[in-house]
Amino acid sequence: MNPEKDFAPLTPNIVRALNDKLYEKRKVAALEIEKLVREFVAQNNTVQIKHVIQTLSQEFALSQHPHSRKGGLIGLAACSIALGKDSGLYLKELIEPVLTCFNDADSRLRYYACEALYNIVKVARGAVLPHFNVLFDGLSKLAADPDPNVKSGSELLDRLLKDIVTESNKFDLVSFIPLLRERIYSNNQYARQFIISWILVLESVPDINLLDYLPEILDGLFQILGDNGKEIRKMCEVVLGEFLKEIKKNPSSVKFAEMANILVIHCQTTDDLIQLTAMCWMREFIQLAGRVMLPYSSGILTAVLPCLAYDDRKKSIKEVANVCNQSLMKLVTPEDDEPDEPRAGQRQADPAPDDALPKQEGTASGEAVAGFTSALPPGLTHSTERASVTLHLDGIVQVLNCHLSDTAIGMMTRIAVLKWLYHLYIKTPRKMFRHTDSLFPILLQTLSDESDEVILKDLEVLAEIASSPAGQTDDPGPLDGADFRASHSELQVPTPGRAGLLNTSGTKGLECSPSTPTMNSYFYKFMINLLKRFSSERKLLEVRGPFIIRQLCLLLNAENIFHSMADILLREEDLKFASTMVHALNTILLTSTELFQLRNQLKDLKTLESQNLFCCLYRSWCHNPVTTVSLCFLTQNYRHAYDLIQKFGDLEVTVDFLAEVDKLVQLIECPIFTYLRLQLLDVKNNPYLIKALYGLLMLLPQSSAFQLLSHRLQCVPNPELLQTEDSLKAAPKSQKADSPSIDYAELLQHFEKVQNKHLEVRHQRSGRADHLDRRVVL
Repeated sequence: MNPEKDFAPLTPNIVRALNDKLYEKRKVAALEIEKLVREFVAQNNTVQIKHVIQTLSQEFALSQHPHSRKGGLIGLAACSIALGKDSGLYLKELIEPVLTCFNDADSRLRYYACEALYNIVKVARGAVLPHFNVLFDGLSKLAADPDPNVKSGSELLDRLLKDIVTESNKFDLVSFIPLLRERIYSNNQYARQFIISWILVLESVPDINLLDYLPEILDGLFQILGDNGKEIRKMCEVVLGEFLKEIKKNPSSVKFAEMANILVIHCQTTDDLIQLTAMCWMREFIQLAGRVMLPYSSGILTAVLPCLAYDDRKKSIKEVANVCNQSLMKLVTPEDDEPDEPRAGQRQADPAPDDALPKQEGTASGEAVAGFTSALPPGLTHSTERASVTLHLDGIVQVLNCHLSDTAIGMMTRIAVLKWLYHLYIKTPRKMFRHTDSLFPILLQTLSDESDEVILKDLEVLAEIASSPAGQTDDPGPLDGADFRASHSELQVPTPGRAGLLNTSGTKGLECSPSTPTMNSYFYKFMINLLKRFSSERKLLEVRGPFIIRQLCLLLNAENIFHSMADILLREEDLKFASTMVHALNTILLTSTELFQLRNQLKDLKTLESQNLFCCLYRSWCHNPVTTVSLCFLTQNYRHAYDLIQKFGDLEVTVDFLAEVDKLVQLIECPIFTYLRLQLLDVKNNPYLIKALYGLLMLLPQSSAFQLLSHRLQCVPNPELLQTEDSLKAAPKSQKADSPSIDYAELLQHFEKVQNKHLEVRHQRSGRADHLDRRVVL
């Protein structure tokens, strides 16, 4: 420092002492400055006061010499003390050089800067609030200072500033929030602790409504919640807990929509504490905000659904996620569906949510989250939310489809997805049928899931699709989505309106296509694709086929299911699969308790509908000779059963054929055929039943099934022994007459044709050309 320079009104002694390396001499100089400034205040000499402050600032506090800077700092503090309440007029000039010293490389000088600023703030009190942002900015840096003395000094200053803010009602929160939003993303644990402590203070001040600005800092709070320090995490938990309490008290003033995406992001984090806290907030938001959260359903589901598959290690998160899922589902009501019926075959997608609602201004990263719908218009109240919120299914269906397609996803998540789909088809069927063609393939694929519960829920969705009136269109769309291509081996839908394909001149106009009003355009499509899947996945048919078909018979109309499948199998070109499928359907028909009513309907063939069903089943059952006979036994067409068995002698008898005859004998001994066994008592009126059973006996080799049937037939009584006096007087009865609506000769001819086709295919596969001339005599 130039000793020749004039520092008036500071005396040479004061200047010399301020530059001294000893603190005591600098302190003496500060007292002289204080005395000098007091005189200027008494004289109201503002010019000299400003000159003193400027000199101390420029020539000392901002000097290159460290001892001069220390002298400048203590001198500025002395000026503030001397000014007293008038220091507020000079705060900018007093504070700025001190804050500059906060960045000094010398830790001792940073400490002196804290000390000087403490004295300045202590004198000015509430007058420093207009300069709060620069003070806060400087303190946030010192909070992370490596020197413990500096940190201790900054903490004293911090407590003083908090006291001033708490007791004042002039704090400018609006101008402070941008700085808080910036500083809250600091990674330093001390800076984070400093930020959290200030948020707690501001939240406790009654005149400061920090809740209005919560969307600005919520993401940063969740970032701090993931800090490695337990104390900081605990402090952040307390802050978030206080905010949540206030939200519950004043939900009408909360900007739920602006914070929804922030919660969605943190509900997907790998940190358990952050995820659980965010999920708890999401639960409260859904319950408090209601339909305001509907536009964010796709994002919420993206976050919530995977949590439902968590194990007991994350039981708390799983339980909260389940509540979120259930609460969100309840928000979807029939009022969310389209008010009018869409045009037949309508396939347009939902309008983009962005067309109906303004874009979200920002999220945790400052950008809108892709795929999330936007916030609601400002000023939306709960009384108008139903009219203002529109449910858009595009994003929701996309999320559900994605989770259902992911084979790595947990079972409970898959079940939840299927429950959502079922709920949406129930509540908003018209909107959902726009997405059915994209969902259909994955729903069919889910039938191969390992879990019975998943398959059951999947079948419920498919059954709802197949039976909902909203799905009735002239064109049900492509059979298997965009990848379905017709080929010689794939199943085809019969032309609508065409006469029943099973009808011939002998069936007298009986129709065989399903026509029950409860089945829509997707029902037949579903049956076709289900059989196609069974054809391509034989293991699925073997392991889950009976379960799937039985459940469908409970969920839909059993008659329609068997009617349509038989109709489709009639045109199946893979004869081996047709035979296998017919055998499976026949076993289900004869043994399943779910089909008791259908069996009773077929037992007597008294109605035109039952005769129609019998004809339809019979023509497809002809793919398997033994199942055809069992169908005749079920329907009490014993004479026709005998005629069929007579033809068995001309068929190629294989081990599989004999095994099926063996199974039929076992079935005859089951409760399902109790009525048949009792009819053996009436020998005179059921001669063809006995002949048919003897025919089966003659087909069997000497086996356990042979012995079983033989013992049964030995129990058939002599008709003469059963005659009573009343029966001798009575007119002789005839066996149950064949239905006049059914041309049994034509059915027998159809059986022969089908078996010829099977025989030809087997010969072609084996290459035994010499057997091609061996035909069933027509």
